Amino acid sequence: MTDVLLIWPPHVPSYFNAGHHSPLYMVAGHLRRQPGTGRVDTCEAGTLSMNWKGVGDLLYQGRYDVIAVMNDFDAVDGLARFTEYARVLSPQSRLITFGRLSSLNPGYFRQFDLDAVVQSGDYETGVAYYVNSLTKSGPETAPVAGFPGVAIRHGEEWLEPEGHGDRLAPEEWSLPDVDEIPYQDYDRFYAKDEHKFCGIPFRRELVVPAARGCPVGCEFCEVPEIFGLRERRMSVDAVIDYIRDSYARHPFEYVAFYAPTFTLDRRWVRALCERFIEGPVSPQWKCATTIHHLSEELVALMGRAGCVRISVGLETLEPEGQDGLPRNKRIEEERFGTLARWCDAAGIELNAFVIVGLPGTSIEGTARTFVFARSLGARVRPTMYTPFHEMTGDMTTHQVARFNRQLISGDPVPAGNGDAGTDTGADGEGGARPEADPRYAFMFGREDRLTSVHERIPQRTPR
Repeated sequence: MTDVLLIWPPHVPSYFNAGHHSPLYMVAGHLRRQPGTGRVDTCEAGTLSMNWKGVGDLLYQGRYDVIAVMNDFDAVDGLARFTEYARVLSPQSRLITFGRLSSLNPGYFRQFDLDAVVQSGDYETGVAYYVNSLTKSGPETAPVAGFPGVAIRHGEEWLEPEGHGDRLAPEEWSLPDVDEIPYQDYDRFYAKDEHKFCGIPFRRELVVPAARGCPVGCEFCEVPEIFGLRERRMSVDAVIDYIRDSYARHPFEYVAFYAPTFTLDRRWVRALCERFIEGPVSPQWKCATTIHHLSEELVALMGRAGCVRISVGLETLEPEGQDGLPRNKRIEEERFGTLARWCDAAGIELNAFVIVGLPGTSIEGTARTFVFARSLGARVRPTMYTPFHEMTGDMTTHQVARFNRQLISGDPVPAGNGDAGTDTGADGEGGARPEADPRYAFMFGREDRLTSVHERIPQRTPR
């Protein structure tokens, strides 16, 4: 039997979305269903509740055959340190990594002391191929060929994957086991709405990973490349069963549907809403979608069915910035205003994703987009434009870390409307000290418009 640890290494998160963490538990559930897998443990050391001593204790005492390290744009800072700890304290373990970043920039991970990298397909299948191979051959015997979606290190060389990674049908997904997720840590991240994280403050969130894949095809989004252009969606019955079971086990207060374009299949959404209205499973909930995939009738139905927040990719209202967007995401003010009225009538908070630094946009135009959206009562959640396609495998950790959707990954625009002024360097000798790029004001400036949507969600336990 092969014992496995799935871990998110210690790091300070740039952003927090509990849905982005759900793959850790879905991979764990998938491995537990494999006939040759023994103990499968999970550890989120990236929720600021664990130190390196605790990580060392886990590695030394666990004696795992395989350590599967989840990666993302945030977690790269501590990866080299983690692999060193693992090699020193658990030298018998094989190390494999999986996650969003290795699916977009797999070559970057070949500089680390790892044994395998999942670089395409669903994370579950890649990790399972590797674990199952060690179960058959014995943990001391390294694979001598790549697997579908998985590159293997052989000595000083890397063996390429044997084709693209597999994708699971929704009925094959192992939904997260709510008994092993550190919700108390998640609650702390969401308590400060000024950080504009995706959760609702003061209420406990159940993430339901309802769908994978998206055909919309935004070039700044990683979903199509990782999970495909064809959407895969859970059945309504499976969603209802998971919510019912989870609410019976823990005091959840609302549901967050983790799906790239929740209303892509309107018939499915209507069926789910009708089930919520009928009961007995009738949670408050939120989702993310596109304006194009909403209608007045659908928004009204969602409101009656318990929806409290709809997040949409507004991106920008500047016509010059919309040239690079898919046609169905080129939104004008009137259309966004209409959606805001629908949401207001349905009692739903409208959350607008706005991209700062999108090619073709200006600082003044971005400010107008913010002001207009807020004038309609919308909550605005900014993110920095990140050209994932510009990443390369030979980048340093410092360079890759700048693709975290908070820092500008290219050359910054000088302060003062493009005029460099009298700046002569960081020491300020001979003139004024340089200022931060003005676009950072949208990301890191003071936020006074905090959400009140939690007031519409009853508490199940006092806090």
